[in-house]
This record gives sequence, C-alpha cells and structure tokens, in this order.
Amino acid sequence: MSNQSILIGWATTSITPERPVQLAGQFHERISQGVHDPLTATALALDQGGEQAVIVSCDLLYTSREVHEKVRARLASGPAGLDPQKLFLAATHTHTAPVALDEQWYPAPPPGVMAPAEYIEFLAARLAALVQQAWQARRPGGVSWALGHAVIGHNRRVVYDDGTAVMYGSTDTPHFRHLEGGNDHGVEMLFTWDEAGALSGVVINPACPSQIVEGKSYISADYWSEVRRELRARHGADLFVLPLTSAAGDQSPRDLVRRKRGEPDMHDEPGLREIGLRLAEAVDRVLPAARAEVQREPVLKHIVTPVPLPARRVTAQEAAEAQARLEQLIAAQPAPRSGEGSMLRQMHKLLRRYADQGENLTYDMELHVLRLGDVALATNPCELFLDYGLRIKARSRALQTFIVQLATDQIGYLPTAKAVAGGGYGALVTNGLVGPEGGEVLVERTVELINSLWPA
Repeated sequence: MSNQSILIGWATTSITPERPVQLAGQFHERISQGVHDPLTATALALDQGGEQAVIVSCDLLYTSREVHEKVRARLASGPAGLDPQKLFLAATHTHTAPVALDEQWYPAPPPGVMAPAEYIEFLAARLAALVQQAWQARRPGGVSWALGHAVIGHNRRVVYDDGTAVMYGSTDTPHFRHLEGGNDHGVEMLFTWDEAGALSGVVINPACPSQIVEGKSYISADYWSEVRRELRARHGADLFVLPLTSAAGDQSPRDLVRRKRGEPDMHDEPGLREIGLRLAEAVDRVLPAARAEVQREPVLKHIVTPVPLPARRVTAQEAAEAQARLEQLIAAQPAPRSGEGSMLRQMHKLLRRYADQGENLTYDMELHVLRLGDVALATNPCELFLDYGLRIKARSRALQTFIVQLATDQIGYLPTAKAVAGGGYGALVTNGLVGPEGGEVLVERTVELINSLWPA
C-alpha cells in the first residue's frame, strides 16, 4: 500500500469515421459500405502522488508512432499536470476499421472516400480530447483485480508432416500433425470503483484479437461491441469497458480442429454474440471476489523507456525471392485495386530493407511497464506470438501480469524461432520488422523492468 489515495478518471468517445473509408487488415482493398457497430476509444487515467498513467484502447487494427506523436503534441500545452509521455494507445486489432497509417498500402481512395491521412487527423483530435476528458474526470476511487477464464483464443498455425506451417491451414488431412503453439484461456481483469463503492469500469485482457468478421466490408469493433453491450446491459449503461489484447499474434477466435462441430460461426455475427457472452460471463464470475478486495491506496509506478530490438535481417535468398516475385507481379500487370497490388508494394518495401540494413540495425520500441498494487502491465508494438507473453507472465513477480500488444506503434508479427522454421504467413520476413532474436530481448528487458518494481 502507498498511503496515498488513487485518482481514477474514465472517458470514451466515438472514432467512427464520418464517411466511407478504406478498411485495414486484408491484402485486397475494401471500402466500407456502412457501419455495423461504432468504433470507440476508451481512456483510463490513473494518478497518485505525482505518478500517473493514461491507457487508451482503440477499436483499430493497429496504432502507430505517428498517431502517438500527434496526440502527444496536442496535449503538450495541457491539461495541467498531465505528462503526455505517460500515455499509450493500444489497438484491439479489428480488421473492420479504417486504415490509420500514412503509408501507401492500397491505391489512393476513390472520390468520396476518406483518405488515411484525413482519418489520422480526425483520430488524433478525438483521442487528444478523450485523454483530456479522462484526466479532468479524475476522482478518488479504488481498484481490484481478478483472473477469469473464457475459451475464445486458439492457435491458428497448422503444422504438417513435412514440418511446414500454414496460418489457417486445413486440419482434415492425413498430413496434419499438430497446431504450432498453445492457447491461453486466462483473462486478466482490472476493476475500478468510485468513491461510493460502485463499479465504474473494467479492463479486460484476453489473448485473442478481435477478428471474427475480418473479411466484411462494413465498419465494426468486432466482438468488443458485443462485450460492451452485454456488460452494460448487466451493470449499467455508464460502465466503462477498456479492452486490451494480450500476446496473440498466432491466435484467433477460430477452433481449427472442431470448426465443424456445431460451434457458432466464428466468421460471422453469431460468433460476435458468442464471444460477447463468454467474456461477460467471465467478468460476472469473478466480480464478487473483486468487489470484496478493493484497494484505495495501491502502489502506482510507471516506467517508460526505449528498448532497442535487433531488427530481423533480410537474407540474400529472401531478397532474391522477393525480386523474382516482384518481377512476376509486374509482368502480370495486376488490377490497380487488387490484392496483388498490395503484394507488389510489400516486395518493394522488403527490397528497400535489404538494401538499407546495416551491421547493427535496430528498432527502438517504446516500452511501458506499470505496477498497480499487485498487478503489472507491459506493452509491446507487435503482433506478439503467445509464447513470448506466457514467458513474461511466468517470470513476473506480480500477482497478475497484463501483456498489451499493438501498443505505441505497429511493427508487424513477432514470431518464435519454431514459427520461422515452419514458415508461412505470420512468420515470414515480410510480416514484421523484428524476429526471434528481438523477441528474446523483448522478453528479458520486460521481465527485468517488471521485477524491478517488486524488489526481491
């Protein structure tokens, strides 16, 4: 205990675009054809005796360093007492949200469609206003935490008898041997309570991205919209729900073994409703215990530091294969809005990486490590494979450890060594800037910083 009351502020806002947009998350271009459910951003501000943290969750495919810098710049002159460096954004990884990266992936949008650069400005303005609102809403309150369980995430990389791996590969074949990794059905939860002892908000941290309706052409927060709806129906319309996705780069909501056994369709809207129910029930199951263990003076500590990760090097063979693929794509003259056009840009980008890589090329990630009472929270900018998150949790001195992927930036997948050996999407050099060597550094530095907040 710190002998100082904690101040808690919440706010939420819509980040739904006002016009059609290009949707992020597929190789082929999709233009939104309407809004199935709104995209939201939710902010939690924590303040205790000069230490602070502001956590913002966004219904987006990813966050970016550019958006962080724009939000922090808007907050530089206020509100009073807020340190913009103690803020981080994280994405839920819905594949039915706008492109929010000012880097050409799809062709220039058609007339009437909101361009990515325009959406980024809209987003930064909304997020800066959201953070100010949460900061100004700070009031004395309490926190508690609990571990729940919900079966929602499954490994999505299928390994065959020749050692190769395929994301979403077929399992109904004699060549199927096993899924490459495990899953984690534990759900870390953090609850906040107001001065009167009423539940004000919940942070939910499952190891599963929100990508059930990932191929649709409408705007959607995916299963988090159903989680919010269900929890507010049970606990009041004013309940704040802040989703944070744990290490889940090799996970999805789809059970690739039992997918033909009468489960709700995890490619469509029945799956949204099912996951909403599973997570709401997980919350309700632990809520009585959390209500009985509220702390109003928990220790709050927040470390923000750069961590240089060795970049994944492009080999000469990979560069040669990319050059051959590039020439093949150019010769085929793909339609300007096709998935092949996106692949062509990816090959160009990989060849630039190969030409520019030096002897000691690194990516400097921004790492946030928090202690709040007995729990820790640590961020990373990757689609982080589950094994890395489990290693951090297992070695953490905290009672519970929240891992938050796709926070502060986006650098693609961070696969394990066994995934790289198996190949396949998610483990290819084109899929991320950092490989297993960087994953080792990420784990070691994160564990070191977490444990420094709990001296032995």
